[in-house]
Amino acid sequence: MLENYKILTITHKNTNLNKLGKYVIDDVSKEKLEALKAEFGLDELLYLSTCNRVLYFFVASTTYNVAFQKAFFQYINPQLSNGSLSCLPEIVEYFDGREALNHLFEVAASMNSLVVGEREILRQLREAYDQCQKWGLTGDRIRLAMKVSVETAKEVYANTRIGEKPVSVVSLAIQKLLASKTAKDARVLLVGAGQTNKLVSKFLHKHGFSNVAVFNRTLAKAESLATLVGGEAYPLEDLNTYKQGFDCMIVCTGATRAMVDIPLYEQLLNGETEEKLLIDLAIPNNIDAQVIEYFNVNYIEIEDLRQLASENLSFREKEVGHGQKIIDKKLEEFEILFEERKIELAMKEVPVEIKKVKAHAMNNVFKKELEGLDTNTLDLLNRMMSYMEKRCISIPMQAAKKGIKKL
Repeated sequence: MLENYKILTITHKNTNLNKLGKYVIDDVSKEKLEALKAEFGLDELLYLSTCNRVLYFFVASTTYNVAFQKAFFQYINPQLSNGSLSCLPEIVEYFDGREALNHLFEVAASMNSLVVGEREILRQLREAYDQCQKWGLTGDRIRLAMKVSVETAKEVYANTRIGEKPVSVVSLAIQKLLASKTAKDARVLLVGAGQTNKLVSKFLHKHGFSNVAVFNRTLAKAESLATLVGGEAYPLEDLNTYKQGFDCMIVCTGATRAMVDIPLYEQLLNGETEEKLLIDLAIPNNIDAQVIEYFNVNYIEIEDLRQLASENLSFREKEVGHGQKIIDKKLEEFEILFEERKIELAMKEVPVEIKKVKAHAMNNVFKKELEGLDTNTLDLLNRMMSYMEKRCISIPMQAAKKGIKKL
């Protein structure tokens, strides 16, 4: 029954992400999930944990109420305080039946994500299912729901514009870099080796930029990024004496003031006068405003990129309505598919029983009559019986499926 599909989930929408760790399974394992299934009488279980959501998708006839919710999360984390437990009704979302499937399809299609349209969630969901299926935690009903959720996500991505227009500041910066027609062998200075520039380096590698010099306060981090792009690593203080020139500078450090000022910039130019591409991804800006004013530069700053990212995200969010129409259609198809599958499972013994009837008829009821038949006649009779056997198996199944579709 559809009502046995259930979801308990906590996401970025209802709680601070720093608190999400209280509701995930620490060091998740087959044994822990099996124990959770047994404790609450769950028939099937799929567990998904990401940086901005934890989702428990299960099949059970268990009655859901506040007491169940409290016991469920207290079992997951016995250290939860009374305050955290009392807040559960405010932060936990519960869905069952069609609504649970609708939520699963929304998650798969990234319509319920922190960043709408980012396809990473579909990969995470599939990997979570593969792991739970491998551990024997899921069964036929979750398998069916996952099959349709993946189909739904692909259809949403293919038939809406939900994945268009980048919403990552870094990806937008790289788009600007590519749009500037900067040559792939251009000299790139990458100043800073934190998470932002780590992502920048991955994009540089992807697009074939390899003439990269990485500067960072901690040399080991600079070396890690330089290895990724096939470039060179330097300690940050060497920036003051760097004489090899550059075509593009991408800056993002933890400095609280503008570190690239006019004297440093003049030194880095090393006498060159051509326009330079400057990408400042730091807050506050790492490149002094006077550098932008006095030199020949194409300057891209994070505030402009953030504004564009916000506009692009708004565009994606408007596509959610189109995605919901696809989900509504897939839910209707799922209900038919689910009923057909119930019939298939209910009738799986029919072929066995028909074979038993056939064997009994030939070996007992009509045994004497058959013994008097010649070989050719007996062969013909066997073939007729086999044909009737197949038809007797398929006819009721086809009739049942037609009946479901007419409802």
